[in-house]
Amino acid sequence: MAELRFKPVPHDHKAFLVKARSRKGFTKAYDSLELEYQVAEQMLNARARAGLTQDAVAERMGTTKSAISRLESAGKHTPSLATLKRYAKAVGCELRVKLVKPRAR
Repeated sequence: MAELRFKPVPHDHKAFLVKARSRKGFTKAYDSLELEYQVAEQMLNARARAGLTQDAVAERMGTTKSAISRLESAGKHTPSLATLKRYAKAVGCELRVKLVKPRAR
């Protein structure tokens, strides 16, 4: 069985964004993938809360570590609801989707 515990690498996402937003075109590209980044962040947080490695999640889902890596990479892959359900179950969660009216800008 794959090792189930891991220590996440510290990452200050807010500091990263401050620096990255100074690059030409970054803000537009990043903002266009907002939903994908939110989903990826939820997945990473759920896996971290469960204390699982990508290998462990892959084993639970019957797939490979590289497939999990792709799932957790925003903008590179659009997983199906069925795949998201399997991922959620593997990390001890349930998947919930809701539609909301957009906020006024």
